[in-house]
Amino acid sequence: MKINEIQDSIVEEFAQFDDWMDKYALLIDMGNSLEPLDEKHKTPQNIIEGCQSRVWLNAEYNDGIITYQGESDAILVKGIVSLLIQVMSGHTPSEILSNELYFIDKIGLKEHLSPTRSNGLVAMVKQMKMFALAYRSKEN
Repeated sequence: MKINEIQDSIVEEFAQFDDWMDKYALLIDMGNSLEPLDEKHKTPQNIIEGCQSRVWLNAEYNDGIITYQGESDAILVKGIVSLLIQVMSGHTPSEILSNELYFIDKIGLKEHLSPTRSNGLVAMVKQMKMFALAYRSKEN
C-alpha cells in the first residue's frame, strides 16, 4: 500500500469519531498494539530529543526498504509512534522523503496535543526522515 493510501485510511478511521476522547482512546489502542522495541535499540542515540516523554526510534534498511521500530514510555505518545510507523515503515527512502504527512493535520492531531507533545511529534517525523535521507545516500 502506498503512503498516501495508508494516510487516507487513517483519516477515515479517525473520522468515525467526533469526540476527541474517543480519538485519544483509538490512539492508545494503537500504541498498545505496537510491538515492543528490543532493549538493544533503547540506546541514547535512538532517543528523540524534544519529546516530553521518552521516545526511541530505530530504523533498519533491507532490500531498499526501511522498517521502523519505536516505543515510548507514555501511552498516548506510543500511539503517535505507532501511527508514524504504520505510515512510513515498509517504504523506500525516496518514497518516505517525497511524501508529505498530511494525515496529522487532517485528523486534527497537532491541534489536540500539548505544545511539548506537538514538538515531540515534529522531532519524531524529522528523525524518521533523517533515517530515510541517510539510507538514500547509501543507495547511490
